[in-house]
Amino acid sequence: MKFFARVKFILLFLFVLNDILPTSAQEFEALSFQPLFNGRDLSGWIDVNTSPETWRVEDGILICSGNPIGVMRTERQYENFILEIEWKHLEAGGNSGTFIWSEGSPFEGKRLTKAIEIQMLELDWAVQNNQTDAYVHGEVFPTMGMKAIPDNPRGTRSKSLEKRCRGKGEWNKYVVVAVDGTVKLSVNGKFVNGLRASERKKGYICLEAEGAEIHFRNIRILELPPGITSDAQTAPLVEH
Repeated sequence: MKFFARVKFILLFLFVLNDILPTSAQEFEALSFQPLFNGRDLSGWIDVNTSPETWRVEDGILICSGNPIGVMRTERQYENFILEIEWKHLEAGGNSGTFIWSEGSPFEGKRLTKAIEIQMLELDWAVQNNQTDAYVHGEVFPTMGMKAIPDNPRGTRSKSLEKRCRGKGEWNKYVVVAVDGTVKLSVNGKFVNGLRASERKKGYICLEAEGAEIHFRNIRILELPPGITSDAQTAPLVEH
């Protein structure tokens, strides 16, 4: 089965599971990807707590210096969606990630945000930090006290079932399917991780600066029909 046929199958499964199937075939076919990064500038993104030097655009690539540690967020919140993002580290042991359903602001006393994190670690990180290599290959986990149930538990984190990330200087592609508190992650063309029953089901998307240069490209999103999401399941709005 072709990759996007698999995505469509999983999407339909999640729709049926959560009773949010579009009302017509036309409505389903009308769904389309939109760019979250236009390849020219930082339109649509807001620096939360980094610096003007942290993020820049060159030749269609979004470059993050990694310093200071913090996040940049989308202008608005997203609920149900498919997110595609390509990334590569430039340094051995580089650390970064993408946050979904985020509060879009730093957690009290911290540099990062309460959210579901999709981990982006360079392969040598585990070696440099004397950790299991489960850390590097597409971990998915709640941060700052957020609650969710991991598919493949390593504590509160969910570890990838297969090692598919590539090392420094090589592009990786993540596809994140996020529907009604359930997250499924594809790493370089194969679904290998996820979690469910997320405490939050709507919030901002953030990119993380965490001490190492990382490049991003081809960031786009397909928004899906909303579900039944309470105020408590929605991140607080952040004033621009």
